[in-house]
Amino acid sequence: MSVFFIKFVLLLRMKDMAFIDLVKQRRSIRKYEAKPVEEEKLQAIVKAALMAPSSKRCQPWHFVVVDDAETIAKLSVCREAGSKFLEGAPAAIIVLADTTLSDVWTEDASIAAAYMQLQAEDLGLGSCWVQVRNRVKSETQTTEEYIKELVNAPENLSVECILGVGYKGEDKNPFDESRLKLDRLIKNRF
Repeated sequence: MSVFFIKFVLLLRMKDMAFIDLVKQRRSIRKYEAKPVEEEKLQAIVKAALMAPSSKRCQPWHFVVVDDAETIAKLSVCREAGSKFLEGAPAAIIVLADTTLSDVWTEDASIAAAYMQLQAEDLGLGSCWVQVRNRVKSETQTTEEYIKELVNAPENLSVECILGVGYKGEDKNPFDESRLKLDRLIKNRF
């Protein structure tokens, strides 16, 4: 076996370890430092989403990056519960998709959002997902209607979620592998 091959295999293993460590470390962060997120980091987060896979490579997603505190405060009341933490986030990213391009836009948008959360973690930032699709703001308005009106989104776009993003204002332990539900893994057939 060549030295090059051994180094190559070791490098691959280190990369695998780094990725699994990133996955373990990424937790839902709902408290943030009062420190703005640099524009370069926000761009890197969205760039990761733009590289995500999508059905037939149609890339139906759109992202609204919000760093205006007043708009973020309005986003924090987009649901009856579960979005208030956004008020303390220095940035939020609204994930939308063009429903006319794909019948699996929800999956495409979700994959892109997950890529953004992993990129944020890799950059030393925290993030948390606010579910928008199928949620309500009030008895007379859906969460999606409220957000689309707030950011003037076109009619053909639907909102999947909002990601709160910022420097972590709370510490959380990495994912505990002892909690893995390994009984959910079935090989070949049930």
